[in-house]
Amino acid sequence: MPKSAKPVATSVVADEPEADASVRPAKKAAKRARAAAAPGSVLAADVPAPPPPAKPAQEPDEPAAVPAGRLTVRKTYKLYIGGAFPRSESGRTYLVDGDNAALASRKDARDAVVAARKAQSKWAGATAYNRGQVLYRIAEMIEARRAEFEALGVSTAELDATIDRWVWYAGWSDKIAQVAGNANPVAGPFFNLSAPEPTGVVAVTAPASLLGLASVIAPAIVTGNTVVVITPAAQIAITLAEALATSDVPAGVVNVLTGHSAEVAPWLASHDDVNALDLTGLDDTDLATDLERSASGTLKRVIRPAAGVPDFTADPGVRPMTALLETKTVWHPKGF
Repeated sequence: MPKSAKPVATSVVADEPEADASVRPAKKAAKRARAAAAPGSVLAADVPAPPPPAKPAQEPDEPAAVPAGRLTVRKTYKLYIGGAFPRSESGRTYLVDGDNAALASRKDARDAVVAARKAQSKWAGATAYNRGQVLYRIAEMIEARRAEFEALGVSTAELDATIDRWVWYAGWSDKIAQVAGNANPVAGPFFNLSAPEPTGVVAVTAPASLLGLASVIAPAIVTGNTVVVITPAAQIAITLAEALATSDVPAGVVNVLTGHSAEVAPWLASHDDVNALDLTGLDDTDLATDLERSASGTLKRVIRPAAGVPDFTADPGVRPMTALLETKTVWHPKGF
């Protein structure tokens, strides 16, 4: 090479491509990342979307969320007197399968009799057809509350039988007078007519089953009586009372006292304003004898408990209705 020739910086020219080769991947990676982050970019699907902004704890139009650890509202099974659900005037309760139930007292029994007497004349004065409609409505409401009764352990078969029993008695409402009443043949120029009438206020020691309750309440009220029911089965009885309260049953027609028959029934048996005593649900023969003796002081009609375990699934016939009816006989002269 001649001495006058300037050296060529071959090393610099040769190094530039090598520098571009090392920098270019980093630039491409940065460009790719910016494209991926751009909204609507095709490459955005390759990059996970950022998490959405946190939602406020409570929207203005939404109800407050229920805390996970809140306490449930436990139900207290109260009495059913005069269409209302009061606690016992004594303030006492007793446990039924872990639930609190009002323990009826003597004062509660007196209040129930007052409510039943107040409602009796109007209920008896209603047409038989109207009473039948009310009993049919009870069947409808029990049908609508199936889940509640099933939760209390009532079987499907017993529920079906209970609903059918109410419907059955509803159908008898305007027919029992033709069966229990009649025109009597007499030798004379007059008519002699016998017509059934309700006994009045009936105190009932009820069985602990739903079908048993229906089998003692329905025949009493379909003929125009009002009832005061004593039962230890508070859960089933008061759930039934809640159905009655929404079934067009006038206040006071059915009154339910939860507690012990041995404590409350003697006061009802000796009460002057109670006309009949139904001991169907009583399995204590000694107590039944004492109650029947107490009822004799006021000439009450008494239905004694059946021997053995009663079969409420059997056809009841008309006896439960006629047992709580009285017969009124009218003499009327014939025209000439």
